[in-house]
Amino acid sequence: MSQRYLTLSLLLVTMLFGSLQAAIVVPANSSPAATTPTEAEALAAAREYRESLKEMTGKERRELKREQRKAVKSALKDYQDADTNTILLVILAILLPPVAVLVHQGELNSKFWIALLLTLLFYLPGLIYALLVIFGNA
Repeated sequence: MSQRYLTLSLLLVTMLFGSLQAAIVVPANSSPAATTPTEAEALAAAREYRESLKEMTGKERRELKREQRKAVKSALKDYQDADTNTILLVILAILLPPVAVLVHQGELNSKFWIALLLTLLFYLPGLIYALLVIFGNA
């Protein structure tokens, strides 16, 4: 889940600043020995990206900005859809736990039958199980 937030925030920064060149700040005194290999790779990729931006023409930069804006819009839409779906599933789980599990899973499987059995035995275990199923895959 944190990778999704990192990707979304990177795309938002890209959209706000127009390019990653303005958003990426590489310290001048950073040494590769003081960073982990992942950070060193990220710094190298940022430097490479900035160099490639210098070689682009104005038309290519505008096209890159358009593509980045489209990517941000689609990422925001996917994020909002996922958020809305989760809220609706929680509301449905409060009302009818087995139906929420069915909608979440998309098929009649063992999780649905367990939720149905727990709900028939006593409502609260069915509700807890449905919420665990919904939030377990997030």
